[in-house]
Formats: sequence, C-alpha cells, structure tokens
Amino acid sequence: MCRLLGYVADTNTNFTKLLDKDFPEFVELSNVHGDGWGIAADNTQMVREVNAAAKSEKFSKTISQLESPGALLHFRWATPGLAIKEENTHPFTHKGFSFIHNGSLKEVNALDSLIDPRYFSEIKGDADSERFFYFLLTQIDKKGFVEGVKSGIETMRNSVNYSSINCMIMNADTYIVVAEHNPERIPPIFTSDYYELRYKQTPHDVIVGSSGWNQSGWTLIPNHSMLVINRHNFSCEVIAFN
Repeated sequence: MCRLLGYVADTNTNFTKLLDKDFPEFVELSNVHGDGWGIAADNTQMVREVNAAAKSEKFSKTISQLESPGALLHFRWATPGLAIKEENTHPFTHKGFSFIHNGSLKEVNALDSLIDPRYFSEIKGDADSERFFYFLLTQIDKKGFVEGVKSGIETMRNSVNYSSINCMIMNADTYIVVAEHNPERIPPIFTSDYYELRYKQTPHDVIVGSSGWNQSGWTLIPNHSMLVINRHNFSCEVIAFN
C-alpha cells in the first residue's frame, strides 16, 4: 500500500510551493509507507530510493531542487512477498508517460497475458504495479490515452482480484487519476478513508493526493471513477467506470 501525490501547473513549480506548510505533514506519511520513494517530473530525470522519504537526505535534496510544471510523488509500503528494491519502487516511466499505483493485485502476474509482448523487455522488477502500468500502455496504444485507461480499468474491474488499483498516470497533455478500490480490503491499521483521493483545482494548477493529511476544502474523487485533467487549460472531468 502506498501514498500518492501529483500536480500539474502552468509554470515550473514544486510540491513545497503548492502545498506550503501542509507538505511536511504529507512527508510524515512515509514513516509508515517507508519502503521507498520516487519522483518523476516533466523536465527532470526520475529519482527513486529504497528508503523512507522522511529520513532521506536524498529526498530532501530532490524536493528542494525540483522545478517542473508537472510531477508525481510516491511513498511505498511494499505488498507482502514483493521485494523491497529500486526496481520495484515507483514511479515507472516509458516514453513520456509516468505512473504510480496504490494497492495490490492478488496475483502479481494476473495481467501478463494482456500486456503487449513488446513491453515485456521493459519490465525491470517483479511488482504487480509495473505490470499494471504496461497493461495500461497496451490499452492506450489501442484506444488513445483517456479511452485506453478507461477500458483498461474496466477490464480489471471485471477480471482481476485487487485491493485497490488507485493510480496516477501522466504525459505532456493529460493527467489521469484513477479511484478504484475495495473498501472492504483496507489495511486494518488505517481508517475507512484510506483509499480516498482528493484534488484541489485553481485556474493555474491542479493537485491530487491520497488521504491521511490536511486536505481541507479539497474535492473527493468518487470511487469507481477517474479524474481527467487537461494540462493546457486545467479543466477537470470525472468519468465513471462501467
């Protein structure tokens, strides 16, 4: 299980500028979700580390130097049985797409038969999340970004056993956040809002994040839907899954 945070903006910015005093509270969540952290930004290389962000000098340095119009941040709490190593640490990226996931598939290889074989050489780790990413890319290749993600999630809703497939996926034009989770499979140490995702929209930026810290005034993304954000005008559309 993991914590997700992402933003898009009309200028170079960073998490600290957008969230001010609330960002350290989000970082505190990595004291539990401490099996690794990673950041993927539009105009910087992806950075990942197998360490708790709150205890990491590399994380602090990366955050202080980040300046980008879009970025995804992930704190990992590894699914039991999956190795804690950099290859399993999010984000995952491929040709302009970046991706982070919160949740788990009961069978790590459940999507293998649905992934385009040309993507298998790109898989570096053994995590279900990385396979989830390449499954979505397979669908995007067939149907385009928005329809491909929608079709992929609807396929998983009908054929895959999961706790949550909440995820964020971004390219230069669009930022999509999926809210799709099983409320009956929340880890027992957390409250009933654990899988909830909320967003804050202004004319100049949109920020989306997992629960567990101050999101006063943010808007809930309903379960079984996805938020589609246009990165050129910051319009937001919620699309329900079938």
